[in-house]
Amino acid sequence: MKVIIVGNGVAGVTTARLAAERDPSLDITIYSEEPYHYYSRPRLVDLVGGQVTPADIQVYPEEWYAERGIRTVLGTRVTALEPDAHRLILPGGEATTYDRLVLATGARAWVPPIAGADVPGVFTLRTMRDALALRDTAVEGRRVLVLGGGLLGLEVAAALNARGVSVTVVEVFPRLLPRQLDAEGAAVLEERIERSGVEILTGDSCTVIEPNGDAKRCRMKSGEVLEADLIVISAGARSNVTLAQEASIVCARGVVVDEHLRTSAPDVYAVGDVAEFEGRVWGIIPAALAEARLAAAQVAGDESATYHDIVPSTTLKVTGIEVTSIGEVNPETPGAVEVRAVHPQEGVYDKLVLRDGRVVGAVMVGSRAHLRAVNLLMSRGTDVSAHQDVLLNEDFDLLALAQQRTTTRRAPIQADS
Repeated sequence: MKVIIVGNGVAGVTTARLAAERDPSLDITIYSEEPYHYYSRPRLVDLVGGQVTPADIQVYPEEWYAERGIRTVLGTRVTALEPDAHRLILPGGEATTYDRLVLATGARAWVPPIAGADVPGVFTLRTMRDALALRDTAVEGRRVLVLGGGLLGLEVAAALNARGVSVTVVEVFPRLLPRQLDAEGAAVLEERIERSGVEILTGDSCTVIEPNGDAKRCRMKSGEVLEADLIVISAGARSNVTLAQEASIVCARGVVVDEHLRTSAPDVYAVGDVAEFEGRVWGIIPAALAEARLAAAQVAGDESATYHDIVPSTTLKVTGIEVTSIGEVNPETPGAVEVRAVHPQEGVYDKLVLRDGRVVGAVMVGSRAHLRAVNLLMSRGTDVSAHQDVLLNEDFDLLALAQQRTTTRRAPIQADS
């Protein structure tokens, strides 16, 4: 059976690896528009910071693919998809057929409608090429304005700050990491980041970028004018749906898939940042890995398994500060109870979100001390209502409570990145 995967990010390559393990007889080919083998996208920030080389972030050596019978075609953009004919069109009009196709085309950096965003000296960070260009331009002594206070924007700011670059971060929302943190947690994080030397501005946005000699002038919605040598736009990503859309495959925010990760076209699946399941595109590695496992089973002939959405979980270091966000962190419907503990001197903040006496969300800034306990409580659906008022007290053993097997109801097991 001939399997083609379009895209060689974490979702595409993991699908290929697991499919080859299931059925070594599969004829698997990966097409990638980028000229590089699969690399760790999160480590592009380390590349910008000068801590690693492109070779360091390549996940598998070239021989790894050959050993598994996986053919890779790099630097080649698939120009069209003809689902009825089970055919892909390549540059120059060359065509290739498939029995099963996996779309793993990922996402692209989104640039808001800012006048002048296309002038030289304005960067995004999504690909190896982006990272190398930013690394080579943002040298010590320069001023950089980062538009976007999400995970990537803050990591880029920290990497450049460590290289002696003056950095200001602008976030349009009133707080940093608006998807992952609540207001209190974001305030703790902001204070710690500013201590490191990065300036933070929230509740404002850039409307116009103007050249100013060798520098740039950013006119803000508030009326303020900020000057910088370089500007990095980190405003999120949008699924790369063009190939699917032009083939009349149903798309919304991403390529719409069912519980088998099937698209509306026969024998075509979608995984990773391009796949939309039940109205959501998570755009996180745990979701990409979960989808890749199922897609591998599907293309190898096992169609019995179905996909169940994950509980979103982010556990990482933001500018060297431990930050964890799990599940429902900003309750939008009634019935939630929020339990908090703040230690401003240590720069530590913890919050648990409870529904019906069970933990459904958590925020941890500055420490991961409660991470294992929270994961257990959520996966086991433990009723903690009897201890609700003391869960985050320093003298309460949250892990001991989590390790007790007294629950009869289980919550979805969550993925951890």
